[in-house]
Amino acid sequence: MTAFPQGTILGYPRIGRRRELKKAVEAFWAGRSDLVALEQTAADLRAASRERLASLGLGRTDSAIPESFSYYDQVHDAAVTVGAIPTRFDNLRETDGSIGLPAYFTIARGEGERAALEMTKWFDSNYHYLVPEIGPETTFSLSSDRVVRQVEEAVAAGFVTRPVIVGPVTLLALAKASDAAPEGFDPLSRLDDLVPVYVELLARLRAAGAEWVQLDEPALVSESLPASAEQLADAAARALAVIGGAASRPSILVAAPYAALDASLAVLAAAPIEAIAIDLVRGSVPAAVEGLADKVLVGGVIDGHNIWRGDLAGAFDKLEALGALGAAQVAASTSTSLLHVPHDVTDESKLDERLASWLAFADQKVEQVVALARGLGSGRQAIQAELDAASAALADRSNAPGVRDGAVRSRELADGDFSRVSYAEREAAQAEALGLPALPLTTIGSFPQTGDIRRARAQYIRGELSQDDYDTFLRREVDTVVELQEDLGLDVLVHGEPERNDMVQYFAENLSGFSVTENGWVQSYGSRATRPSILWGDVSRPAPITVGWSVYAQSKTAKHMKGMLTGPVTILAWSFVRDDQPLGETANQVALALRDEITDLEAAGIAIIQVDEPALRELLPLKKSDQAAYLNWSVNSFRLATGGAAAATQVHTHLCYSEFGVVIDAIRALDADVTSIEAARSRMGVVTDIAEVGFDHGIGPGVYDIHSPRVPTVDEIESLLRRAVDELPTRQLWINPDCGLKTRGYDETTESLRNIVEATRRVREDISVTA
Repeated sequence: MTAFPQGTILGYPRIGRRRELKKAVEAFWAGRSDLVALEQTAADLRAASRERLASLGLGRTDSAIPESFSYYDQVHDAAVTVGAIPTRFDNLRETDGSIGLPAYFTIARGEGERAALEMTKWFDSNYHYLVPEIGPETTFSLSSDRVVRQVEEAVAAGFVTRPVIVGPVTLLALAKASDAAPEGFDPLSRLDDLVPVYVELLARLRAAGAEWVQLDEPALVSESLPASAEQLADAAARALAVIGGAASRPSILVAAPYAALDASLAVLAAAPIEAIAIDLVRGSVPAAVEGLADKVLVGGVIDGHNIWRGDLAGAFDKLEALGALGAAQVAASTSTSLLHVPHDVTDESKLDERLASWLAFADQKVEQVVALARGLGSGRQAIQAELDAASAALADRSNAPGVRDGAVRSRELADGDFSRVSYAEREAAQAEALGLPALPLTTIGSFPQTGDIRRARAQYIRGELSQDDYDTFLRREVDTVVELQEDLGLDVLVHGEPERNDMVQYFAENLSGFSVTENGWVQSYGSRATRPSILWGDVSRPAPITVGWSVYAQSKTAKHMKGMLTGPVTILAWSFVRDDQPLGETANQVALALRDEITDLEAAGIAIIQVDEPALRELLPLKKSDQAAYLNWSVNSFRLATGGAAAATQVHTHLCYSEFGVVIDAIRALDADVTSIEAARSRMGVVTDIAEVGFDHGIGPGVYDIHSPRVPTVDEIESLLRRAVDELPTRQLWINPDCGLKTRGYDETTESLRNIVEATRRVREDISVTA
């Protein structure tokens, strides 16, 4: 076995410090550049990442640097590598059976009548992955050597890196049955057919110069997948017995991040692999198990999920405790890949210096790992200065002004603050007040953020556009969006949100206790990136946030205009949140600020208010024992935000990629009058869950997948609507896209909405005739 490095990370941001990959990929999609230019940009980014990590202290030739680059998504990478693509895309293969980069993107995004792969959240993070479709007909074969070529590229540059690949158990556990699969088919049943392809891939990697390979198997820590923990552990034992016994392969590190490994640690300890990475941020130091004596234990003690500098001394204590388990070696690492955090806090020139001293972005976390590795090699005293500096920053943070606000903490809550009158009473009041037709047509909130909007915002931020001129520009945008919706024939309108840079950041900029970054970009999915805000202190609302724009938009139409708010759970999920108090306490502070906003919207005459919670499912703990407590505080925070609304005020919420059936009881407990959800990529399959549980509130299963550039046809939308109408009472149904339209262009948006209106007209006619 080649020696494992004393310190490493499980992955590194791959989009570039200034989102260079996003820009290059989108230019290629738009035809503004060619494949050669895209691949050169990607190669330059990989080279820059290797050099940066080496400069921060990771070794050039000891496999400490992970080869974790992806053009789009690591799950999609693994699926394409082993040839697991839907049959509708089979014609995209080259004559030798390989799958090139253009085909890789087409499978991810869809094309014409061929729908894109479904997308959902990666464990309990805000990263989205493409869901593989696997059935009995899926033929596994080594169909892409891209990761092999990247290892060869590194070797040519003088690096020995560690390729990172989603492991076979996780790949199958996250997959869905293909359309051709029989009912009840389990993709995990194809494990024995898939594993030989991994064996072949590992042999290719070894020949290319890889001394270690990292197989990511986070499915082993989850209790929220269709397969049970016992089934997953058994699958891992079977797979690793074959892979580990291969004649030609690199040494194998199996990483299991995002929660405690629990009983699966014994399975990995018994497997013929060389190293195991354990998440010691989300899990604690485990008890010793048989088989560790010849293993490297890689302690994930630096939080890859959040951006706090944290307790470095406590992290070193965990590594020392890990060393007591009798492993051959202990190494320091991050708890997860660093793709969940921005590149470098030193890029933030506008952050308060005191706040910045409490933070560690990806590069700072690498430095922390390097320090801990030095301590493992030379003793605690060798890094005492680093440990003391981190402890001093932690103490400073706890005593800083604004971290605890007496006025916020003295606000008293009563049981009645968390509920409204009965739904039946609200439904009757809203029917009388709103006068909406059957199958009301609406959108989720945002309209396309055009280049003109982005340029005007940038000019305003740079001081090149006055407040008055910027407001005039935004009002024209609102006018255009309202007029478009009127022309299309929508029933409940939105103002399009041109004033909002991001659905969370916009609120963070207007609430106390938050700060925002300039360059803190984090990949969300594919080419999309967000800048999570930093929630560092107690939260309050100094002044109304959305009321002015809602009132202006309502003045432009006789139809109802939705007020648009982002819910407390989503604000937490899509921010870097303080870790010095329970999340439920922070959520209630945000909820009270939103409650005040709702009161002001009602007073201004806004009769429909949407409080988006797309991240409700996202934060659900992976361990079942932790889920009830989470669902209790998350539901209560939403109810606290909306509990003061009058009976005639219709409260909407929106959930995307939320696996409705998994959290149906919690969604029912939110008690929103109308809930819109993602349903297009799953072909309206979610309505079966809704019908089976007897969900009786308003529901808007999405009919337009806004994460793909393809325009759904009228017939396609009509078929989705008819399935919904067949399974659910018409009185419940709303018609809407899957999500906001911010990322789409106006041409495709207008055509898609026009098709939705026409499909709805057809179905309404049949309903009218039937009635």
